[in-house]
Amino acid sequence: MLVVGGGGVGTIVALNLERGARANVTLVLRSNFGKVSQDGFSIRSVDHGDLTGWRPHKVVDKIPAIANGTSAFDFVVCCTKNVPDSKPSIEDIIQPAVTPGHTAIVLIQNGLNIELPLVTQFPRNIILSGVSFMGSHEPVAGVIEHDFEDKLVVGAFRNVNVDPEHSDSRARDFVARYSAGGRTVCEYTADANRSRWEKLVYNATMNPICAILRTDTASLRLSDSIENLVRPAMEEIRAAASANGYVLDASISQRMIDMDPMEIFFKPSMCMDALKGNLIEFENLVGEPLRAGKEHGVAMPVLTVIYNMCRMLQWQLKAAREGCSQEDMLKVYHSTKP
Repeated sequence: MLVVGGGGVGTIVALNLERGARANVTLVLRSNFGKVSQDGFSIRSVDHGDLTGWRPHKVVDKIPAIANGTSAFDFVVCCTKNVPDSKPSIEDIIQPAVTPGHTAIVLIQNGLNIELPLVTQFPRNIILSGVSFMGSHEPVAGVIEHDFEDKLVVGAFRNVNVDPEHSDSRARDFVARYSAGGRTVCEYTADANRSRWEKLVYNATMNPICAILRTDTASLRLSDSIENLVRPAMEEIRAAASANGYVLDASISQRMIDMDPMEIFFKPSMCMDALKGNLIEFENLVGEPLRAGKEHGVAMPVLTVIYNMCRMLQWQLKAAREGCSQEDMLKVYHSTKP
């Protein structure tokens, strides 16, 4: 099994799969490869305890190419951030490791409609949805802090080129492998997109708002921002979900508001990325549900503001990563004026 992305979530996914002894995991790392290949991971996990020097079956710093003699992978599990406005795309990244018609691709990634580019690029492969509710991050290279229990909901995305019963069977197989260690909750769902809409009640609201403000979810609750900002945004997501055929229970907004324990002052993934200077995955988390709602005539004024603030934040992050000075930006601006 190949796991792509050895950050906070991907490392715990790899650890849990190996703990169940039903998978030999090859973990693809990037910036932390040197540290982990030498010293292993230092992990503080609410599910697995404290581990020092832990490594999976194998760690690599690039995608293994099947054409170079590597045995075919049964599963390729994608745990990277999904940033469609940045290249290379996830489908291009994993291409060398995917065996047409054999490898099941598991997207443990956030957002809506994330499967569509992969169905296009891998029309004969099963694409599985993994909606993760764990809280885990990597504050420094090779150090994983997993402070919110691992819960994973897995189902099959529909692909007209693949037998749905076979897709569901592979989804159940992955659930069994992930559950084998006995230290996590992994559930099968027959409707992959319902769990995605449910998580968007949090991920399209609390997550980007914390990123924009560089704050944590406890501070949002303590600052009385919930009733005038967060809850209205959540209700817009519920309305968009309903317009797209997914009626979400009225209690879900409060459940998502209360989800993170106050005492840990939790910074969601998008906030952590912004603080590190990494690009944020706002298009699939905010842009896609916003577009899906508007296509059905749903009024979404709060989400529209959040989306456009995320676009501005992404522009700032890209400019900083590219080393653009204010003078450089002005030159670009003036060059585009008629």
